[in-house]
Amino acid sequence: MKSTITLSLIGLTALGLSACGGSDNGSGKPAFETKSELGQALFHDVNLSANRTQACATCHNPEHGFVDSRHNVTSHSAEGAGSVSLGDDGTSLGDRNAPTAAYAQISPTFTEGTRTRFNSQQPDYEGFIGGQFHDGRSATLADQAEGPPLNAAEMGMASEAEVSTRIQENADYVAAFESLYGATVWDDATQTYKAMADAIAAFEQTETFAPFDSKYDRSLLDAEDPDYYEYNILSKANSGKVLFFSQQFTNCATCHQLKAQGRSGETFTGYEYHNIGVPKNLDAQTASGRGADFTDPGLLDNPAVTDESERGKYKVPTLRNVAITGPYMHNGVFAELDTVMRFYDHFITGSENTLNPETGVAWRDPKVPETVALTELKDGRKMTDANVEALVCFMLTLTDARYEHLISDEDWDNCEAP
Repeated sequence: MKSTITLSLIGLTALGLSACGGSDNGSGKPAFETKSELGQALFHDVNLSANRTQACATCHNPEHGFVDSRHNVTSHSAEGAGSVSLGDDGTSLGDRNAPTAAYAQISPTFTEGTRTRFNSQQPDYEGFIGGQFHDGRSATLADQAEGPPLNAAEMGMASEAEVSTRIQENADYVAAFESLYGATVWDDATQTYKAMADAIAAFEQTETFAPFDSKYDRSLLDAEDPDYYEYNILSKANSGKVLFFSQQFTNCATCHQLKAQGRSGETFTGYEYHNIGVPKNLDAQTASGRGADFTDPGLLDNPAVTDESERGKYKVPTLRNVAITGPYMHNGVFAELDTVMRFYDHFITGSENTLNPETGVAWRDPKVPETVALTELKDGRKMTDANVEALVCFMLTLTDARYEHLISDEDWDNCEAP
């Protein structure tokens, strides 16, 4: 059954709800009968930030692939626009690009182990897998939801007790928390805080966040289905699909394929951790006050990881909705998907992609050169402009149906061209 969870503040209003509470509309029923309904309201509630200006949905906009759509992704100015998110205080900037919350429910609990790779010339992966955030420091969705409200650079609340007080300002919340978590939920602020995170996680586990209804998914349907034809007329996208899953031509599937080809439920990430040689985003670092000398340690920010050989590694992100969730990389250093393809290609011997097309100069050095995954990055053949274009077209087809309107008609038409 399709989820009936709504996606926006407009949708909440239409249901007689608000971002900070609910209403029974005279029905006599509780405003929030399930944890996911409660979590939906909490996810949108700006009152859970210090200045009442920021909610989870601010940096994970449900109407824009669950990323921070406040960015101007074509601008990498001295203000760091298009790279990292602005905090509730109106001045603080993070040092990482907010990852999408879409399909996060499928990321496994953070662990160390092995993973079978498909369509790859590389051996199976051994190392850290899964978790939430770019460094997996939160093992589960509920753990992740505990982070932003108390982060000074994000929602800025002073303590769990302060969050509990804000929650209790809303009578509908009080009734729902007591109904869903017991009357003693207010006895301890930590208990209240964990209940809040649990409800938000329940919302993030709904089909709203993982519908699997993109053109790619529809292409897996029976060939008699009209949607199958709709996908396959995008000839460039089909060419890109072949390149993506090719064992000999590209290295895409090595890290961005979870299941055997053609299986439903593909998230286009194996949740591995790698350093792919991303350079520093100097604009963002300057804007945030960290300066050019700052080097993000990556996976070493995870308290469960201490081995220096993991420095500079980040979780491989999902490619679901990648066409509309720029800027790209963990620090938002690239604005365009085409740039990302050319960045990957520049590691291949003989590549002609020697210049960053966004800056017109040579690619900057990796910020942590010692741990760059050169074996994986050099596994493939150099790409032509047509190859890059085809791969981008394929990635357009990974866009959830409700976001397809965010891709221009010109881009869709270009992918249909012979």
